[in-house]
Amino acid sequence: MGAYLVFIDESGFLLIPNVRKTWAPRGQTPVYQCRYRRDKISAISGITVSPKRQRIGLYFRLHTKNIQQAEVCDFLRHLLRHLRGAVIVLWDNGSFHKGEPIRELCRRFPRLHIEAFPPYAPELNPDEGVWTHLKRELSNGRPDDRDELLQELVLNFSISSSGLYSTRRPSSIPVIVALFMQKSIVTQLPSSKVSGYHNLTNSCLHSSDRELLALVP
Repeated sequence: MGAYLVFIDESGFLLIPNVRKTWAPRGQTPVYQCRYRRDKISAISGITVSPKRQRIGLYFRLHTKNIQQAEVCDFLRHLLRHLRGAVIVLWDNGSFHKGEPIRELCRRFPRLHIEAFPPYAPELNPDEGVWTHLKRELSNGRPDDRDELLQELVLNFSISSSGLYSTRRPSSIPVIVALFMQKSIVTQLPSSKVSGYHNLTNSCLHSSDRELLALVP
């Protein structure tokens, strides 16, 4: 079909520290002191594969509320503004990936095609690797508030892309994507969002999205 492939998934990031193994002097177990707050940032992202050169891109949006059908449709429209020609979206069978709003969007944009992965098959979606990478990078952190967590997420999205082909700071995202591709079939505050796009081949932020990385009241 000469279509873009887009692997989409959602995740969430809490203010509560994601604790993992780390180094410490023998007999001195590290202790994190933090306020127990359930505030979080919800994220939706999509890994794109271009039809001709098979270049890989990464789009994302961050929200301060749970992602539902409205946010998913908004993200799909965001993708369609940037991707020309046919677009094939592959995602899981989540409830917010179904319903009349999604069907109406497909009727409005005939070049948008949606396919679902088999149930309980996260290993088929390379976008899962993005969340694994980000949560590893943010592990053992202790953001004081949602603003700080948001800044850390945007920073790590940027570093992960800009360092892809750097010999000084290689990123693990390309490796993650490559492994998944071999196995698979081939922000704003409050009540807002942050959007961004990173071209994982050119390691640069898409010029038309630069302004979207700023916090907008």
